[in-house]
Amino acid sequence: MQQRVIISQDIEHDLAQAIAETEHDRVFVLTDDITQECCLPKVAVLFAKHNATIITIRHDDTNKTLATLADVWTALQRGGATRHSLLVNLGGGMVTDLGGFAAATFKRGINFINIPTTLLAMVDAAVGGKTGINFGGLKNEVGAFANARYVIVNTCFLDTLDTANLCSGYAEMLKHSLISNAQMWAEHVNFDILQPDLAELQRMVAASIAVKEHIVADDPHEHGIRKALNFGHTIGHALEEFSMQQPGGAVVSARLLPLARARTAPKNTLLHGYAVAFGLIGELYISARKAGFPTARLHQTAHFIRENYGAVAFTCDDYPTLLNLMRHDKKNTSDTINFTLLHDIGDIRINQTATDEEIREALDFIREGY
Repeated sequence: MQQRVIISQDIEHDLAQAIAETEHDRVFVLTDDITQECCLPKVAVLFAKHNATIITIRHDDTNKTLATLADVWTALQRGGATRHSLLVNLGGGMVTDLGGFAAATFKRGINFINIPTTLLAMVDAAVGGKTGINFGGLKNEVGAFANARYVIVNTCFLDTLDTANLCSGYAEMLKHSLISNAQMWAEHVNFDILQPDLAELQRMVAASIAVKEHIVADDPHEHGIRKALNFGHTIGHALEEFSMQQPGGAVVSARLLPLARARTAPKNTLLHGYAVAFGLIGELYISARKAGFPTARLHQTAHFIRENYGAVAFTCDDYPTLLNLMRHDKKNTSDTINFTLLHDIGDIRINQTATDEEIREALDFIREGY
């Protein structure tokens, strides 16, 4: 089943139409505790009309677990959900990932709609059919490919987002431009993400989603070109998982200017998009070293990321741990660490490898920029 992405100008109208066009005997809504407070009021009247059951889980990626998944299954079961029920996932990437997996597995699969409320979820997590949970200390270790019937994207929710989470989502947009075309990349590295024009951002979000949709349509189950969407993620996921293992998280120092009504991540945690941003620096370095990526574009992209995302705290003593985490990446074959690299913007090289020494050099470049 192919999902339909709606770039929405009227969230209530578009959601009402999506529900009407999706089979349902009962409607359930999955949110987290912060989304319930900040975002649910924007669509609460419509859900009330459908007598929807609200299921609320705790926010933050550390709760994207088997235990939380079981809680959602239990809530669906107690609420009388059947194979003909509908689950609406209203939230960020954690909610759409976990909610999509819950829908894909409950009663062997029920319909679901994603309403992403963070920039990261809009351009990445909610689109493309990947669902899952973290397991055994590893990101998205257990999951399934399952398409939402609809993904409804409306930037009205971004006025509830703090700058850190806005930057987190923007890193995935920057990735999309790097694997797409130089014009989009130039627009992205010249955009003021710390004081964004949200109307302009909605246009850019639509273009970014189109990049992902095109790739996913060509390779829905990641046998070939869809691996391009993993650019920045081999190193990025390792940094993210590393930060989750640290008692105080991975400290990030960055210029963070608050937007209205902040939805802030726990102190010192490394948000997914920040990890991807630093991963982009490292994998662009490897791309320059092994695939001929232009060094001027490497440095311009790295400068944009350092100016807007700051620095991540790890040392050369942590390299063995980071390398071990990369070896557990789902994209790998045996002990070979697999990368997507770029010869130039939009010129993609999938199924590439790098030596441990080359990866250490990339980690040096992330930390110190030499």
